[in-house]
Amino acid sequence: MKQEVMTIIQQTQLAPRIYELTLKGELVKEMLIPGQFLHIRVPRADLLLRRPISIHSIDQQNHTCQIIYRIAGEGTKEFSTLKADDSLDVLGPLGNGFDLSGLSAGDEVFIVGGGIGIPPLYELAKQLNMRDVKVTNFLGFASKEVMYHEAKFHELGETRVATDDGTYGIHGNVGNLLMSTHKQPKAVFACGANGLLKTVEQLFVDHPNVQLSLESRMACGIGACYACVCHRPDDETGTKSVKVCDEGPIFKVGEVVL
Repeated sequence: MKQEVMTIIQQTQLAPRIYELTLKGELVKEMLIPGQFLHIRVPRADLLLRRPISIHSIDQQNHTCQIIYRIAGEGTKEFSTLKADDSLDVLGPLGNGFDLSGLSAGDEVFIVGGGIGIPPLYELAKQLNMRDVKVTNFLGFASKEVMYHEAKFHELGETRVATDDGTYGIHGNVGNLLMSTHKQPKAVFACGANGLLKTVEQLFVDHPNVQLSLESRMACGIGACYACVCHRPDDETGTKSVKVCDEGPIFKVGEVVL
């Protein structure tokens, strides 16, 4: 983990309220594992807490990385006003990332994402492709209007899409997509809201390698403040907990209560 003032190379609006930022800096050298996140300071004096945003894509050769975020409050609204050559104070990379050990060339895996949980799955798919692992992407969006990067995911493997309102792909959620396939993957990786993660957990409860990336509100981002805890299923007292920021955000099925 390091801290750096990174330079904005480009900002693009992908869909209503959804933006992609390209950042450049030496910090990219530390970004090796898919699924980690950056803790970014909002360039406004009255907004003290950093915002945790997943790393979407990493380009080691050019020392750049991309993040995708949705405007959800004043902090992300402020990010959306930034332009090329502006800068951001970035802490990271944080979190444990996805564990790709045990996967070999020819293995088949499922990548499952919903909404703003989709961005970190792109770098995951890229790195799996580099290992010659066969990827099938299952992506869920609220509607066609807020879809993004379907073509980019298609380049990395078969990609199936569902929309809540039926304006594109299968009408329904990602669970509908998963239930329509009869393959048994070597691993399942998922990121999104709790409802999506619970669906994946139910469908693959006995699978030995299912990794879930949790979304959580955070404060410090480094495990000091206990603002992002979740509980363990074997704790009857309700007092044992894990911190999403440093012990996660990725957990195996059954390790935490969703």
